[in-house]
Amino acid sequence: MPLLSLIVPVYRVEDYLAQCLDSIFNQSFAERSPDELEVIAVDDASDDGSAKVLAWYAERHGNLKVVTLERNGGLGAARNTGIDHATGRYVWCVDSDDWLPDGTLDAVAERITATDPDLLVTGYARIYPDRPAEHHPVTDAGTDLPETFTFAQRPKLLDILWIACNKVIRRDFLTRYGLRFGPGWYEDVAFVLPVMLAAERISVLDRYCYAYRQRPAGAITFTVSERHFEVFDQWTRVFDFLDTDPGRYGALRPLLFQRMIWHCFQVLGHESRVPRSMRRAYFARLTEQYARHLPTGGAPIPPGNDGVKQRMAAAGAYRLFELSMTAWQLRNRMSGQTGQPGTRRPAVATGGTG
Repeated sequence: MPLLSLIVPVYRVEDYLAQCLDSIFNQSFAERSPDELEVIAVDDASDDGSAKVLAWYAERHGNLKVVTLERNGGLGAARNTGIDHATGRYVWCVDSDDWLPDGTLDAVAERITATDPDLLVTGYARIYPDRPAEHHPVTDAGTDLPETFTFAQRPKLLDILWIACNKVIRRDFLTRYGLRFGPGWYEDVAFVLPVMLAAERISVLDRYCYAYRQRPAGAITFTVSERHFEVFDQWTRVFDFLDTDPGRYGALRPLLFQRMIWHCFQVLGHESRVPRSMRRAYFARLTEQYARHLPTGGAPIPPGNDGVKQRMAAAGAYRLFELSMTAWQLRNRMSGQTGQPGTRRPAVATGGTG
């Protein structure tokens, strides 16, 4: 059984795939311990030259397994397929337009061998085409983290971006809880949060282990579409998971509720996501989501703009929200600032277009 199974979903990434695979196979761990590494590339019916790139690497690396799908199923389905084919003790989803910095696999292998976690969370960096990299250390969740802990013991882990790609997960843990990626956009939300909640042993590796490429072309964060409504479905799946064990997860419900409202407002506040003609309908759905998942006894109101927006959601005050956004945007144009009100938490994972 290999120690690590890396799952690489592939769809229209001909220009990036070689860099991703080189960053894996050129690691000293891959060269020194090939039997400890398994790479499963899932060709999600890609219609560019990605299949030829995969074939070239498969001829040269016996531990690369290529799984080809007949029709495109999206990022979540491709990851599930890769996990189903994995045989390693741990699985790690690596998107095919990203890459692993030198020394990453050695560091990850050493950490999971030493701590035997259900979940390992690593540091990562956002890599931009036109400005310096933005590093996100695991210490965002606290500087006094023990060797292993649970989410309930360190809920600030929620402040770390919940992309799947900086999470290395024990495969039999996923099987035991039946955790899989769901369909639709923002699929990382409904996968990563239950993983963090259920893990009995979480460990961290405060090292730059993942290069997260930021490219507007093809990213759903820069796609105006009604599919951004799917964020509500993903959060409903999170709360459905909480309901599977109220005794274990009930105390965390207010925290997750607050985070959900913040996230849904982040999506609405981004000018390149929800179509202008559908903003009112999105806000109505947000108010419905608020009422549906409101914890028994109510929800704590966060300070500042986040709290103001949470009250607007509770009241269904769409016109007031739009007026406040217009006033805020005017003020920012006059001062030269960017962003949106209440953005003190890091930007959230969105998932792929598929």
